[in-house]
Order: sequence, then structure tokens, then C-alpha cells
Amino acid sequence: MNPPPAGPPPPPVPVLALGDVLLVTLQGDLHDSAAERLQHDIAARVAREPVAGVVIDISGVEVVDSFLARVLAEIASTARLLAARTVLAGMRPAVAVTLVELGLTLPEPSTVLDVGQALALLGRTPSGPRARQGGA
Repeated sequence: MNPPPAGPPPPPVPVLALGDVLLVTLQGDLHDSAAERLQHDIAARVAREPVAGVVIDISGVEVVDSFLARVLAEIASTARLLAARTVLAGMRPAVAVTLVELGLTLPEPSTVLDVGQALALLGRTPSGPRARQGGA
């Protein structure tokens, strides 16, 4: 667990809407209170907005501990119950090894190398939804 730093609480993690997909980019250490707040914020957004997918970019995260892994799994489970799919993007090899060593599995989220692949997996491109596979 990452104790909160002394002083004011950390700012919330931004949750950006790209059409009907929420994009969250995690950078550096995510303190436990910020992770819990993020979990609540995403659940609230998925419940009140038409959200088809949640992309969580963890390429800026050096270490995922058991608490953060549990929060990511709970975000995915909550989103799935609210009819949205979660995709983790940018997992570093060291993070993957740590999750395996801890025996942690992320039940639902798909994992991809980057945000572009995550959007493609959700049937979206950076410019908007794809009309159909194969063009025209």
C-alpha cells in the first residue's frame, strides 16, 4: 500500500471522454486514496453516461502492488456489470512479471500494448467510431 503523502490530498486522476470511451492515464506512483477515488469516479461516470469502454493506460506506472492490482480488477468488474468493457494498455514487462509472481490475475480486462490498440479493440479510432470493418 502507498500511504498518502503528508499535506493536501493528491489531485484526482483525470478521466477523459473520447466519445463513449473513457480514457485514464496513470503516471508514477498512485497513492491508495487516489486509486480508490479513481475507482469511484469511473464507476460514477459509467453509471451516468453512455460508456462502452474504459481504457486504462498504465505505461507510466513502474510498479503495480497488490492493492493497485485489486483496484484495477474492481474497476473492470464494476464497468462490466454496467455494460462497459475495460482494456489495460501499456503494461510494462516488469509489471506483468510482478502480477504473476503475486498470483494476481485481472479477471476481465483485455491487455494491449498501447492506447491505439485499446481503442481499436473497442472498435474505435482516435477520430471516432469505425463505421465497419474493411472500409467504405
